[in-house]
Amino acid sequence: MSRVRHTPLTAELGCDYPVIQTAMGWVSTSDLVLASITSGAFGFLAAAVMTPEEAEAEVKRIKTATDRPFGVNFHAFQPGAERIVDLCIDYQVKAVSYGRAPSAKLIEKLKAAGIKCVPTIGAGKHARKAVEMGADILVCQGTEGGGHTGATPTWLLLAEVLDQVEVPVVACGGFRDGRGLAAALVFGAAGIAMGTRFLLTAESPVPEATKQAYLSARVTGIPVSEKLDGLPQRMVMNQTLARLEHSGPLAMLCRGVVNGLKYRSRTGASFLDLLCTAWTLSRKTDMTLGQTLMAANAPMLIQKAMVEGDPEKGILPAGQVAGLIRDLPSCRELIMTLIQEAESRLALIGEDLEQGRRQAHAGTHAG
Repeated sequence: MSRVRHTPLTAELGCDYPVIQTAMGWVSTSDLVLASITSGAFGFLAAAVMTPEEAEAEVKRIKTATDRPFGVNFHAFQPGAERIVDLCIDYQVKAVSYGRAPSAKLIEKLKAAGIKCVPTIGAGKHARKAVEMGADILVCQGTEGGGHTGATPTWLLLAEVLDQVEVPVVACGGFRDGRGLAAALVFGAAGIAMGTRFLLTAESPVPEATKQAYLSARVTGIPVSEKLDGLPQRMVMNQTLARLEHSGPLAMLCRGVVNGLKYRSRTGASFLDLLCTAWTLSRKTDMTLGQTLMAANAPMLIQKAMVEGDPEKGILPAGQVAGLIRDLPSCRELIMTLIQEAESRLALIGEDLEQGRRQAHAGTHAG
């Protein structure tokens, strides 16, 4: 039985390979999810930036096209979160993923329906709490990862979490090929999760101009900044981010309120709803009220790049691994190459160990 093709992750989620396509706002649409799951990976639909109606239409499209398992990502604090949970149950989605401020009530409801809970954490201190709340699998994203990220490098975070929990742990942050998957499996992870690598595929809905901006990025040009929404977020440096870096707290807050009003008109939520959400989020996390009010900056500026195709006026969340990616393969090409390379790497390790054992055995007898 292949270590690459059969791990605790594939057993839990029912996918062919221990590779997760993460949920990226306006990127992880039904098109990308279908491409990733029919290639043997496990894909998450990014419903965190969708209305319940939009999410249901996307889920129905996936279910109509294939019977492969997939997941849905949502935020417990987003408008319509309970309706999205209900549709996950109604359509028998295999798993859900979530991040900050999870709702114990919603998690309990999902688990009662047999849906796997797969939260993402960025700090070791959150591992045990996530499992106690019902996590079946943990995705550990190191600081190399894109978007909102923690301060601990992937391999250190992975070591810290593996020592604390018994559930399958997935490594995330800095992965793009079979070498990384092989290394993660040897390290003790049950698989890997990739966002940026799937964003840069043929089936990704990201406009061509934005993809080219990612492909020209350099590892040292993808910093972590708190100037977008007050939280650490890794993004490709461009004109917009450079301008934000010189913004003061008042300008950031004003921009957040303006974008909040734009976001309100899109989701149909009232301004009072947004204020209540911001207040609730500030109470359940270590975010300040000001940070939660600035949260609308991220989706509006990310949408500018990911949907409208204007990478200079928008924001480009990315893992540092974007600086090493220079091609746009299909998801099938990506997965097949990744799995073959991982199997080859693990086979070489086995051969080297066997050769070393034989040499040691021969040396003992010669002595």
